[in-house]
Amino acid sequence: MPSAPAGNSFKALLQPHRIVLMLVFAGIVLTMALAMRWDWLSAWLPRLGSGILVTLAMLFASAILGFLIAVPLGLVQVTGPWPLKRLAQLFCTLVRGTPLLLQLWLLYYGLGSIFAQYPEIRSSFLWPYLRQSWPYGLAALTISFAAYEGEVMRGAFAGIPAGELEAGRAYGMGRFTLFRRIWLPRAVHRALPTLAGETVLQLKSTPLVATITVIDVYAVISRVRQETFLTYEPLLLLAAIYLCLTGILVVAFRALENRIPTRGA
Repeated sequence: MPSAPAGNSFKALLQPHRIVLMLVFAGIVLTMALAMRWDWLSAWLPRLGSGILVTLAMLFASAILGFLIAVPLGLVQVTGPWPLKRLAQLFCTLVRGTPLLLQLWLLYYGLGSIFAQYPEIRSSFLWPYLRQSWPYGLAALTISFAAYEGEVMRGAFAGIPAGELEAGRAYGMGRFTLFRRIWLPRAVHRALPTLAGETVLQLKSTPLVATITVIDVYAVISRVRQETFLTYEPLLLLAAIYLCLTGILVVAFRALENRIPTRGA
């Protein structure tokens, strides 16, 4: 019985269109390896590695923090009270309705310059961090992820059948226990496929932090292009890096979905 899914997956890989795509991809990789210049790569590998680590740190930190904010944002839009509900709706609408790059620049060039005007802030223990660019990049990515995922969680919380919550109350569960054991797990389960897509989109948004001097993998590749005067090789390598990271995220989320029971979902 356990071998059936594996056999089906193998048969799916042998479909004609997927074989053609794999051959095309192999041809592109072979062409890149044989017909392009890669003598610069060894000298830049350490900086590329550190850039990838910065990208992953920005991705996971903003996704985790953003999700922690998205849960109360989604919940308050379903349960009220109405002033908090309206504030949550306004937050999600404003953030989702404006470009992430604009939000990033407003935080870094706007809020950052305001902080610098106050001697109390410059003399505080926070100033060594506030004078750097990465906190503003992390804040912008976190706010954006929270707004988009907050709407997802709103739909997930609202979509839980009332009968499940009533059953929990019939067992004598309090509000917090009911939320922790039934409402939140079921909502996360329903939102998981969308959460996977939002995380992939978040990965593709991380290069924007390079515009405020955060040295992520995109910033390193830009430096490679400036110093080597090459165009295609660095950009193709960057595309391959993001493609690999995206593939890892997709596989990880699918494995997580497969480990969660789907009965009654």
